[in-house]
Amino acid sequence: MKPTHLLFLLALIKLILPFLLQDPLWGPHRDEFLYLAEARHMAWGYMEAPPLLSVFAWLTNLMGGAMWAIKIWPSLAGALTYMLVGRLVLHLGGRWFALVLAWMPFVTGAWLRMHFLFQPNFLDIFFWTAMAYGLIRFQQTGKPMHLYIAGISFGLGMLGKYTTAFYATGLIAGLLLVWEQKMLTNRHFYFAIGLGILLFLPNLLWQARYGFPVVYHMKALQDGQLQYLSPWTFLMDQLLYNAATLFTWVTGLIWAVRTKQYRFIAVAFFVTIALLMLGHGKSYYSQGAYPILFAFGAPRLEAWASKWWKIGMLAFSLFIGIRVIPLLLPFKAPAPLAEYYVHHHLARKVGALRWEDLQDHSLPQDFADMLSWEEMTQKVAKAYASLDSTEKAHTLLFCDNYGEAGCVNYYGPKYHLPQTYSDNASFLYWMPRDFDRFEVLLLVTDDKEEMQHAFIKEFKEVRLVDSIANPYAREDGSLIILMKGPSDAFRKAFRDKIDRGKLKTTAQGAIQPLEPNALEQGGAMH
Repeated sequence: MKPTHLLFLLALIKLILPFLLQDPLWGPHRDEFLYLAEARHMAWGYMEAPPLLSVFAWLTNLMGGAMWAIKIWPSLAGALTYMLVGRLVLHLGGRWFALVLAWMPFVTGAWLRMHFLFQPNFLDIFFWTAMAYGLIRFQQTGKPMHLYIAGISFGLGMLGKYTTAFYATGLIAGLLLVWEQKMLTNRHFYFAIGLGILLFLPNLLWQARYGFPVVYHMKALQDGQLQYLSPWTFLMDQLLYNAATLFTWVTGLIWAVRTKQYRFIAVAFFVTIALLMLGHGKSYYSQGAYPILFAFGAPRLEAWASKWWKIGMLAFSLFIGIRVIPLLLPFKAPAPLAEYYVHHHLARKVGALRWEDLQDHSLPQDFADMLSWEEMTQKVAKAYASLDSTEKAHTLLFCDNYGEAGCVNYYGPKYHLPQTYSDNASFLYWMPRDFDRFEVLLLVTDDKEEMQHAFIKEFKEVRLVDSIANPYAREDGSLIILMKGPSDAFRKAFRDKIDRGKLKTTAQGAIQPLEPNALEQGGAMH
């Protein structure tokens, strides 16, 4: 088989493998509901992320919003990222073994999950890789076209996730510190940077209009979560994420350090890691810096290793990869998977079962965020169906958090439900102008004490309709409450609450971050 044919075959396997590994019982992730909702309100920016992901969400909605249509984009990005890595492997003299070795991290490490969750991470990894690829190919060919590939990747990367700025800073620092004259004295290099900035400009203007919420977003993350992340944990996670192929990226990094033509990539890696550590960045923020190192390392190991060493490297990667797949994708139904973790202690040892509350649970948090959403919608629909036609016409469906609101809107048409609203995350801006004219409030809340709060007394009739009863779901215990006849005092308090939220996120640029422990605290009404 020709190496190019093998490259396409491995990319195809990478594309379809997650679909084969995940049990079909699992539903969308709570964040995926939010991004699908944002696609119904297209804009140049959102509270949680730049706008590029919403374009793919819009296409998903256009295709009917099925699970495959949600998952195809991160899976496709993973395959395309490998295509860039594989092409670079071939340009560096690698053959079939190097292609397989460079493919291993895509199917045996953390990227297996990152390339199956519809979150900005898959965009980050792809565009970081594309930036480095363009600069490296310019070094090899001298063709300005590759500089423009890097510039466009920078612009689109910034529209995908703001952490692209970290790697872009690292690359610029690398070029300056090793003084890559060939690039730094080429006018196309600066034109390419300008093109990237031009692509990013609409979102930059949106940021300016709303008082640069990204600055507050990062500060809120720093104050609320990132300050508790230790540099030691960050570094340990770098080893764990690609433990099965550690020897490949380390070889690539050492080779880049020792090769003047590509030394700027090594410097970029160290600068990026340092910036993320100084900023207490989450461990996975760095993952886009690794694919290019695998492209460097694989051809070197192919050239240096004997036949038995090659067999040993592949066997080691597969052995580790098979053991960690159950931590990366939910390959069983919830109950059997939880039982699997009881008897296989690796998940607990590496912290895979630890949630943001710093407690260990039965399932990883990402998996728990994929459960009970349609059950929730069914129970909301049952409560809504109990109303007469007059009551339905004056009912507000309101959810405590973006996951609940997103899921009810996602499954709602199937159960003949009207639009659902929330004041959480970007849903805050989609509240109707006359939202306080309702006579019936159908509330979904993750506050298990909601019925004990004082505002309940402001309704003539209150009934706890149902709750979510799934010990494996993060929404376990969430309540569905039907409230009729709100007082004027409640209407005013409710409107004031919404208005304060909007004022906080516009006049002061203080947009709340999309971190669940910051956005989901407290009940909906207090």
